[in-house]
Amino acid sequence: MGNTFCFFCGCIQQSNVGVVEQWGRFTRLAQPGFHFFNPLAGECLAGILSTRISSLDVRVETKTKDNVFVQLLCSIQYRVVKENADDAFYELQNPQEQIQAYVFDVTRAIVPRMNLDELFEQKDHVAKAVLEELAKVMGDYGYSIEHILMVDIVPDPSVRRAMNEINAAQRMQLASVYKGEAEKVLQVKKAEAEAESKYLGGVGVARQRQAITDGLRENILNFSHKVEGASPKEVMDLIMITQYFDTIKDLGNSSKNTTVFIPHGPGHVRDIGDQIRNGLMEASSAQVNLD
Repeated sequence: MGNTFCFFCGCIQQSNVGVVEQWGRFTRLAQPGFHFFNPLAGECLAGILSTRISSLDVRVETKTKDNVFVQLLCSIQYRVVKENADDAFYELQNPQEQIQAYVFDVTRAIVPRMNLDELFEQKDHVAKAVLEELAKVMGDYGYSIEHILMVDIVPDPSVRRAMNEINAAQRMQLASVYKGEAEKVLQVKKAEAEAESKYLGGVGVARQRQAITDGLRENILNFSHKVEGASPKEVMDLIMITQYFDTIKDLGNSSKNTTVFIPHGPGHVRDIGDQIRNGLMEASSAQVNLD
């Protein structure tokens, strides 16, 4: 239910204040409640003001120190001071325009001294400066400035596109750095794995050769003991000849080879035996060094 009044009386609702005049001159403030007026004495209710908080959005266009045009959206929250409601009623014809003018003045005095990045970082500083100036000025007119919020800062569309492109380029550069670091780590780990694989492969080959050497040694000793008059060298030559012919047989049975030329002669078998014997001796020496 709103405020109701007639020629002789009136009811003022909560969060409102009435202005009472006598013969056109201000006499008193009427607080919320029921009031009688004496029209015979020239007393009447001139008007009613709300003491609730009101909000005014002001959009300001200005330029920063680095010549970037921006639009600032400020939200001003203000109210009428009950004790000074007569000043708010009589002094200002349009308080919204007055507030808007001071917001324009203060904002356009502060923002041109800041770069665009500084404006985004210090928008609370701009809001505080506007609040201090408005509170000082509007307080004389019966208004209290409760809060000022810097709701939005909107640069020129071309500047926003450029800022987005710069941000995207920086992120792409950072992603390239991370990708390069990842590829570097992958290559290092791959090289380490390959080196470890080769090392383990070499150890395996050395152990395999050592096992072959041990087996041949044991076979030679057993053969020498069982066959009287056979020296270890003769047994070794016999084993080498057997291995030689087995190798030729395997090469012939392999489907991957079409033609293989192998030198063959009475003395070639002896040469192969000497080469194999030297290889086995080198393998035994390598195994001793590894151990």
